[in-house]
Amino acid sequence: MVLDLVVIGVAIAVFPLSVTAFVLVLSARGGTWKGLAFIVSWLGCFVVVLAAVLLTTGGDPPAPRSPPSTAASAVKLAVGVGLIGYGLHRRRPRQRRDGRASHRHESSGGMTGRLDRISVWSAAGLAPLLQPWGLVAAGAATVVGADLSDTSSSLALIAYCVLATSSLLAMEIYTLLAPDSARLRLRRLHTWFRTHQEQALVAVSLVAGLFLVGRSIHQLTS
Repeated sequence: MVLDLVVIGVAIAVFPLSVTAFVLVLSARGGTWKGLAFIVSWLGCFVVVLAAVLLTTGGDPPAPRSPPSTAASAVKLAVGVGLIGYGLHRRRPRQRRDGRASHRHESSGGMTGRLDRISVWSAAGLAPLLQPWGLVAAGAATVVGADLSDTSSSLALIAYCVLATSSLLAMEIYTLLAPDSARLRLRRLHTWFRTHQEQALVAVSLVAGLFLVGRSIHQLTS
């Protein structure tokens, strides 16, 4: 369970779409407060999902090959296949990627203006919309195997939530401690994501998808 949660948590933390949006939120006027609201809402989604799973299982992991255990592995398999399909779909021919590059550049400028005007509450509402819910579902299916009577399992769940939020927390803390330097670096980070977002999406989707498919097949057949 721990290895699965680590890989899923890292994939969520570096998922390009949510990281790019958070950079724009943090770069807006009053960005630190908006970023904090985004993070609280983001973490709240994880807590709600994990609580729902643990209430369903009672914190007692199902036996191997039991229907709940098989269903959890099947969910991870489906998510893994979906991520692989998504990653392959994003690998468009170079002509199509180049054709959309200028469009993304223009839309990015418009998005920056819109996010600059959103309220703290709107930033909080944006977080659930930008979470990679396929990966969140894979994490929830993994949590089915958590044993709350074991302290290490409880610590693993806490670490998973922190890990999945680590990139946002790092940017928020950096902005609070060194706002001038953070503003410059966030601008560079946004520029990098704007020009490499397709490659990053493909890489994250394929790596996470292949891992989930391999793990779920092993769990279903062992």
